[in-house]
Amino acid sequence: MTRYIIRRVLLMIPTLWAIITLNFFIVQIAPGGPVDQAVANLSGIKTSAAMEQISGQGRKEIAPTPGAGGAGGKEQPSMYRGARGLDPEVIAAIKKRYGFDKPLIVRYFDMLRQYIVFDFGDSLFRGRTVVALIIERMPVSITIGLWSTFLIYLVSIPLGIRKAVRHGSRFDLWSSTMVILGNTIPTFLFAIILIIFFAGGSYLKIFPLRGLVSNGFDSLSLLGKIGDYLWHICLPVVAEVIGGFATLTMLTKNSFLEEINKQYVMTARAKGLTERAILRKHVFRNAMLLVIAGFPSALIGMLFSGSVLIEVIFSLNGLGLLGFEATMQRDYPVMFGTLYMFTLLGLLLGLLGDLTYTVVDPRIDFESRRT
Repeated sequence: MTRYIIRRVLLMIPTLWAIITLNFFIVQIAPGGPVDQAVANLSGIKTSAAMEQISGQGRKEIAPTPGAGGAGGKEQPSMYRGARGLDPEVIAAIKKRYGFDKPLIVRYFDMLRQYIVFDFGDSLFRGRTVVALIIERMPVSITIGLWSTFLIYLVSIPLGIRKAVRHGSRFDLWSSTMVILGNTIPTFLFAIILIIFFAGGSYLKIFPLRGLVSNGFDSLSLLGKIGDYLWHICLPVVAEVIGGFATLTMLTKNSFLEEINKQYVMTARAKGLTERAILRKHVFRNAMLLVIAGFPSALIGMLFSGSVLIEVIFSLNGLGLLGFEATMQRDYPVMFGTLYMFTLLGLLLGLLGDLTYTVVDPRIDFESRRT
């Protein structure tokens, strides 16, 4: 098992490298980067004023001044749109500020060297390091993912078992209708419906619309902090649970149905064992292999597919919202930093999923595999 873990960890290195490299070159050649945005903002500012703002304001955004012309009225050729009339020194200063004064390949290898030691650089627009932003936002995403995954398992496993035991009954039919309905409606639509009905949209105002805690959270008692936290997280978690329980419910049902129809169950019945004893002692362990071992994969799905939209809709300061805002602002260090952490977390959880198989069923031996 140790050799298998080492092989999997070593395979993470080329996987991370490939994903980061592909996204780096795609993003770098795409238009509308931070230099383009800065040039667009400065296109109406005189060169001298622009130089003063670039040197004096650091990371702050520079508001354009309408109606002002370029230096000397001469147009300088530039690869950036909207750079007409700007002095080449201004363009050079902008490129240096955002780190685009170096060739593309140099920036690429600099990024790789920094990422080896988890140095993601500084945000272009937030005035903070990317590591600090990730550390601040990661607990929110992990919290939502863990709560959602836990509740999905808490609902789906008993429901799936009951559907398998009562397969073909009226309970199975109407519950399947609800499961199919929950699977067809997107998670973000459930979130919007919950906001409309329970967060002051059009009807009731029971839950807060945004944020993870209230403004006076620090002044509350311990029980008050717990209650305030649960109050804020209720709607986001419910939206993810409603949108994500269908797959696990059907997986549980099908796993139990497959085991129930096997020969060893018929043998146990012939020996006079009750259905409850057969289900508990024989079927449960074998049927739950895929379900329990799929917990890390389910958590990955909650973090990747659900967290971004849920965090945007409910204004939760997690990694999903951070990555979304960075993409809109073309904040490249934050974009690549969040992508790197999401990829690394997904690979680690995938490894944890494989190891969970051996815990649930010791007969599985990954050490004997050659890949």
